[in-house]
Amino acid sequence: MFYNVLKYALLGPLLRLLFRPRIEGLENVPEEGAAIVAGNHLSFSDHFLMPAILKRRITFLAKAEYFTGPGLKGRLTAAFFRSAGQIPVDRSGRGAGRAAIEEGLKVLRRGELLGIYPEGTRSHDGRLYRGRTGVAVMALRAKVPVVPCAMVGTFEIQPPGRALPRIGRVTIRFGEPLDFSRFAGMHGDRTVLRAVTDEIMYAIMSLSGQEYVDLYAPDAKAAQAAARRNGDNADPTPGNASR
Repeated sequence: MFYNVLKYALLGPLLRLLFRPRIEGLENVPEEGAAIVAGNHLSFSDHFLMPAILKRRITFLAKAEYFTGPGLKGRLTAAFFRSAGQIPVDRSGRGAGRAAIEEGLKVLRRGELLGIYPEGTRSHDGRLYRGRTGVAVMALRAKVPVVPCAMVGTFEIQPPGRALPRIGRVTIRFGEPLDFSRFAGMHGDRTVLRAVTDEIMYAIMSLSGQEYVDLYAPDAKAAQAAARRNGDNADPTPGNASR
């Protein structure tokens, strides 16, 4: 109930007014049935903007820290995510990945839309980083299509570290659904999972126009920080858009 009020009466109209999002390929999102929407993740604003323009409800796997943050901001953020039906995922510990996958599968088994950021975290520099294979596991186990999505312009309006977004126009693009039925029953094969994940990331890259880096984002960020500490101005994580 509150989700619909938030989307259609409160937050949705406000976001459309402020950011005037250009929406491309919305017809690629199935009007019914289970599907995964896999997108790049450039800004905290992504959590609000994509759900606001979709015709259907979408549930995201959100990091548990969003539900436990300190102070007034933390309480407001937690209240929003709970009211919007988002699922907290503890990313610490050895079983964190499996727990997230099981939570995502519950959403898909209900015939709903599941939103996921395969990079696992926000991009710290606006580039697109290597995807985690959890998205492939869920797509193959649930036997559902994956709709690639690109957020364009959200890094500029609210880069990491900025509390409130600037007012600016953004673009949200949805690509054609990716069908992985040819890999049915192969969700335990690591080579297949990597191939499926890379295909999803390539589709996102094609939509977003981002430079691709074949490293996990936390590893790339750590490498860049180490280079700065050592006084090395060269970027240790060059992009590699060829696949």
